[in-house]
Amino acid sequence: MTDVLLTVGTRKGLFIGRRHDGAWEFDGPPHFNAQAIYSVAIDTRRKVPRLLVGGDSSHWGPSVFHSDDLGRTWVEPRQPAVKFPRFTGASLERVWQLHPAGPEAPDVVYAGTEPAALFRSEDGGESFELVRPLWEHPTRSQWVPGGGGEGLHTVLTDRRNARAVTVAVSAAGVFRTQDGGASWTPSNKGVSAVFLPDPNPEFGQCVHKVTRDAVDPDRLYLQNHWGVFRSDDSGDNWTDIGQGLPSDFGFAAAAHPHRPNTVYVFPISADSDRVPAEHRCRVFRTDDAGGTWEPLSAGLPDGAHYGPVLRDALCTDDADPAGVYFGNRNGEVYASADDGDSWRQLASHLPDVLCVRAAVIGT
Repeated sequence: MTDVLLTVGTRKGLFIGRRHDGAWEFDGPPHFNAQAIYSVAIDTRRKVPRLLVGGDSSHWGPSVFHSDDLGRTWVEPRQPAVKFPRFTGASLERVWQLHPAGPEAPDVVYAGTEPAALFRSEDGGESFELVRPLWEHPTRSQWVPGGGGEGLHTVLTDRRNARAVTVAVSAAGVFRTQDGGASWTPSNKGVSAVFLPDPNPEFGQCVHKVTRDAVDPDRLYLQNHWGVFRSDDSGDNWTDIGQGLPSDFGFAAAAHPHRPNTVYVFPISADSDRVPAEHRCRVFRTDDAGGTWEPLSAGLPDGAHYGPVLRDALCTDDADPAGVYFGNRNGEVYASADDGDSWRQLASHLPDVLCVRAAVIGT
């Protein structure tokens, strides 16, 4: 069985687990004790994966750290890795997303922040520069914060074109560039904004997460503030695929790493009742691009459950069969080693889980 590294960012530090010969073991006290860890990335483009962490200290503020020895030691740059230029009049509140680009763009890492902005690194995440055209987008003055703030929380790159990037902002919607960030286009046609007077605006949707199909790079899946959607043309148009779910409200969406048309979501009861749909701990999977949905609960708690899963707290690894992982606000972490068919609990009584990331690191 392949070795897997699992990182769990919580409200009070980072926990790192490793599966070796089928057995899971977590390291000692949390890294970055008392810091809220909103973003983690595992950059597997290197011989030894680089770990990137967006920490948020209530005393020192937000920062980006990296490790080249799987978390044994950490480096914080002497100068802030992510910093708003003075002309913006803004200051960094949080790093919501860290996303290494693919092999088509070596050493490129993107950071999504609050206030909603995109930063780009060309040195593996040690320093970042603001992508200014998105910051100066003509619609920006009309962006409004979502319930969790105005954050750029999703970054998707395209293996076919290193200059193509898709981002999502709460609450501004999906934006895309095809020219390396020189220009950006809203890409929300068909995505609803039920809380606005015009429920079908060009922008302003409260998108919660977007993920890309493993086989068809033009196929995207989107979990909205009410609604689950699919695009077959890289985001030009979206179709509602939420029928068959107990609720189409939720935060998380994660694509299978190898199988086409397969994505996982964790339905939440409602925006005004943020607990698992029907008070049951279940991941839902589609293997026909949203035509049908199947609840996955073997090994999960079968009683009333109240632990919601946040937007970056559901992920897959790149094993085959795939590992699927999620953590909840009850401080529980669950894992599946068989595409989600069965589950086991890896941890409990952790602080509030904010994000999880996993990757195969050896055999």
